Amino acid sequence: MCSLGIQFCQMGFQNSRTQLNTVCGLRKPMCRSRVLSSEAIQAVQSLKLAATSPHKLEEMLKNKLSRLLKADVLDTLTELQRQNQLHLALKVFDFVRNEEWYIPDLSMFNSMIMMLGKNKFIEMAEQLLVHMTKEGLQPDSRTYTELIGVYFRVDLVEKAMEMYELMKISGFSPDKLTMSILIRNLEKAEEKKLVIRVKKECADYIDYPEKFLKEIESTNFKRRSLDLV
Repeated sequence: MCSLGIQFCQMGFQNSRTQLNTVCGLRKPMCRSRVLSSEAIQAVQSLKLAATSPHKLEEMLKNKLSRLLKADVLDTLTELQRQNQLHLALKVFDFVRNEEWYIPDLSMFNSMIMMLGKNKFIEMAEQLLVHMTKEGLQPDSRTYTELIGVYFRVDLVEKAMEMYELMKISGFSPDKLTMSILIRNLEKAEEKKLVIRVKKECADYIDYPEKFLKEIESTNFKRRSLDLV
């Protein structure tokens, strides 16, 4: 299986249990919250310690991670994503996709797309979309929303709007999160015509659109006020 980790250049305990609140989408909490096992905690710490040495990192993946339960490996990946350990998350992501028990998982791809976008690795996020489809997965509403956010992070307004249109053409209705991302970023980019258009389209996809738009405006006003402080 094609590895994404090799495309990413190198960046230069206690047996306790810790609560993990994972994050889904750009702002939404995941529907599950679980406690990390001591094995997963140790795996995260060991990977971080080995990160500076490619040889040690490969040994760690081969000898330690391969002995963990599936749930612990997936929790290790989620925790690395939460800590924004991009290089390590890519390594574990590739490791997971090469395990015998692996079944293509759309939510896992979406989380990695979000992480790559957060770190402005736009081309890799796009490549991940290609890998995803090769594994038989099709984008869902979250995938499109994540990619819209990815493009806005690097001011690619036109590509963000193209993804928005593709989302609708593919049969997915933009939700409040999608529309919030669009409106706020278009206003930031001073794309007035697009802001007007997207606000009008809220009536097609959002319940009580007037209330929703008032909430958006109120939030934006508070943000602008804080920026002036």
